[in-house]
Amino acid sequence: MDLWAATLALWQRYDITARTVEHLSMFAWALALSVVIGVVLGMLLYRREHTSGYVFASLNTLETFPDLALLALLIPLVGIGAAPTVIACILYSILPIARNAYTGLASVSAEHLEVAAALGLTERETLLRVRVPLALPLIAGGVRIAVVFTMGIVTLGGLIGAGGLGVPLQTGIFNNIPEIVLLAGLWVSLLAVVLDGAAGLIEKMLHRRYGGW
Repeated sequence: MDLWAATLALWQRYDITARTVEHLSMFAWALALSVVIGVVLGMLLYRREHTSGYVFASLNTLETFPDLALLALLIPLVGIGAAPTVIACILYSILPIARNAYTGLASVSAEHLEVAAALGLTERETLLRVRVPLALPLIAGGVRIAVVFTMGIVTLGGLIGAGGLGVPLQTGIFNNIPEIVLLAGLWVSLLAVVLDGAAGLIEKMLHRRYGGW
């Protein structure tokens, strides 16, 4: 009971509920924008295969930047707070989503394409009605990777005034308060596991429905 009371007191003192709302809000915006940009980019690169190698090479290079270094580079451009944090999340998450979307669109079996041609579907209709649905399991796999990236970077955003659960972690580290470091760290980890599990469940559902291509 004493442990529960101490945990509740820490939770209220550092306003973990409000920080969680901030954290998940940034996470949701960053992930949603990453999915839209990544899928659209994957579709564009599929239509322009001759440029895909250069684009993916550039995105791979971007992935080699350390998280904190990228955040530091963005601060002079967009200031501190949520903006550089969300942008960094998007920059890191585009690659797995776009690459999986591109691979999924390009890897549809010849049998499916032959059926689409026999039905008289145009190239655009084949893309939207055949290639995109069959690519969904791979796209979901890319989104699942992006979930992990985004959770980690949003947490680091607390170091540059973005709010979220990085704030109590930063406070605990800088002021040597292991209790709040442990509480916030465990809570962030639990949220990451739950979100990754939800993404994994969606991926499995899509594999069951559209897998086997």
